[in-house]
Amino acid sequence: MKIGIVGNYGNDNNGDESILYGILQQVKQTFSVTSDDITVFSNNTQQTSARYGVHSYPLYYKKGNLYKTFIHTYKNNKQYVANFDLLIIGGGGILMDFYKREAHLYGTYAMMAKQNNIPYIIYGCGAGPLDTFSGKISIRVMCRYAANISVRDPQSKKLLQSIGVKKPIEVIGDPAFTLKGDRKDYAEKPIKIGVSAVPYYNANYWPEGNVAKYDAYVTGMAKNLDQVISEQNVHITFFATKFPQDVTVTKDIQKKMQHRAHTEIIEENLVPERLLEVTGEQDIIIGTRLHSLILATNSETPIIAVSYHTKVQDFMSFVGASDRCLQMQDIEDDEKALSKLVGKLSSNWEQSIAETKQIATHIHKEAMYGQELMKKAVTRL
Repeated sequence: MKIGIVGNYGNDNNGDESILYGILQQVKQTFSVTSDDITVFSNNTQQTSARYGVHSYPLYYKKGNLYKTFIHTYKNNKQYVANFDLLIIGGGGILMDFYKREAHLYGTYAMMAKQNNIPYIIYGCGAGPLDTFSGKISIRVMCRYAANISVRDPQSKKLLQSIGVKKPIEVIGDPAFTLKGDRKDYAEKPIKIGVSAVPYYNANYWPEGNVAKYDAYVTGMAKNLDQVISEQNVHITFFATKFPQDVTVTKDIQKKMQHRAHTEIIEENLVPERLLEVTGEQDIIIGTRLHSLILATNSETPIIAVSYHTKVQDFMSFVGASDRCLQMQDIEDDEKALSKLVGKLSSNWEQSIAETKQIATHIHKEAMYGQELMKKAVTRL
């Protein structure tokens, strides 16, 4: 049996790599296949092949404008898709048109599968934003011909339904939730806090840079983390899920801190297994990156979110932790915003741990339901 997987992989975003790692484990368990039976379309084929032992081909072939790129990608990769027994489109937040590429690119892969009568599933994805007419059409058509559709949160399901998707949509959580840790030891009170940041409006990363917004975010985080250290007597470890961009922003935050002596930065490209270890070594994770929060939950570590994107607040709502989700403006307006939430977790520490363990168990079970959807896509033919 031959399985294809397409998503935003090989991009040094270890949140996405955690998704891929989770899907690979599920595929192997579900179909009793080896890495040699799996093909992943990737931004970095050499890295993906070396890391996972799978076959890998370029996600896309850039040719002038986007239209030419999609045509060239279709012509080059349809031969590989034709040999699959199943194509998995997902996971990650790929059902969007924010970067003008995703909706049409993944729609191209759906077209390859349909033209070759290969079943495909839309698997554990996040949807939105979807603001363009062409983006909505691409996603709607992709969903119409899918064997089944699953998303990672109720808001994504609601958005797909709002653009006219008629098929049933399952909410299974993020595929990275299959990477569950089993934590046994906790400190008597939180003293080690892990922090992930994002280059918010940094011109080297964001679609449109804005120096003032970036500086306001960095300054707000620095002031907030200083307050956490002084009021809660903790040590802070910065880590990255998107390398090296996240390391750069954490250095900028650290430079602005008064209590930087109580901080450290892990300057590594952390693979999913290592990220699980890092998040499991902390008492609390303050996460801006979605998958820092997901992997922390997998590690049964209590979380606080700083939401730079709707997917972060959607996730916090999904796990029943909306009261621990701050907006970017909160960080700018109140330098004690994070310290208050750390204090709240600390004052109810045993309860916080118990709730986190319960959430981790529940969402792991939901994510594992995805294996049934994989089976159904193949057995329905």
